[in-house]
Amino acid sequence: MPDWMNILLRSITLVFTLFLLTKLLGKKHISQLSIFDYINGFVLGGIGAILTVHQDVNFWYGLMAMLVWFIIPFTIDYIALKSKTVRDFVQGKSTVIIQDGKIMEDNLKKELFSTDDLLVHLREKDIFHVADVEFALLEPTGKFSVLPKTDSRPLTAKDLNLKLAPKKEPQTVIMDGKMLLEPLANLNLNPAWLETELAKLNVTIENVFLGQADSDGQLTVDLYDDMLSIPSPTEKPLLLATLKKVQADLELYALETENQHSKQLYQVNAAKIEQAIELVDPYLK
Repeated sequence: MPDWMNILLRSITLVFTLFLLTKLLGKKHISQLSIFDYINGFVLGGIGAILTVHQDVNFWYGLMAMLVWFIIPFTIDYIALKSKTVRDFVQGKSTVIIQDGKIMEDNLKKELFSTDDLLVHLREKDIFHVADVEFALLEPTGKFSVLPKTDSRPLTAKDLNLKLAPKKEPQTVIMDGKMLLEPLANLNLNPAWLETELAKLNVTIENVFLGQADSDGQLTVDLYDDMLSIPSPTEKPLLLATLKKVQADLELYALETENQHSKQLYQVNAAKIEQAIELVDPYLK
């Protein structure tokens, strides 16, 4: 077999082998590498590179070595799931960097962290003043977790006693001009609903690059043609406006009528409509 063919076949085999082994080790190895994972990734890649270009190395011995470097980390990770002691030893522990607004200088030195390193990590969290931090951790993966002081945190709806409607993740129901049935089913919707919503927007599904629907049944689309404008959804604002108009009409009727029975009836129903508006207002805004 020609050398170039041998290298080609080795490369193709190792690409898929490394991909499969990395896939089996889990997504954690992509997003947050521990020290052990970091070393393991380098070694597996190094073995793959050596097997690819060094034809004098026995290919099967190399695969055996890769298998060993897969089995050991996989086994250790499995044991770590059951044992916190093993997990702390392999993955490490988080280190407190700031506690009660006070920088832990000894912990900084222990982690070989300079003051500049600390300030850089805080700026990455949009914090430019150390005095605004209540608590900060250096995670085993090198990431920085920060809890700002209460008066330095952004206001939330809970802080303002606002009631907001619960929101679920939107589903992509159209991609590259094609309907996706499973996301539609996740929202308890069907193709007929989607066709109706597209007709309201006066677009065809073939012209839609991306379409998403939320749990309230609102469809938003992005078209291939960026020059075309899509009207914003109006169903919920119109419904809220209609309810408010009904309430206002009932109150007006109560003021205009001289019949006490009718006046009381209008007032009672106006109050009921007002209560209904308060309940549905977070969902319709």
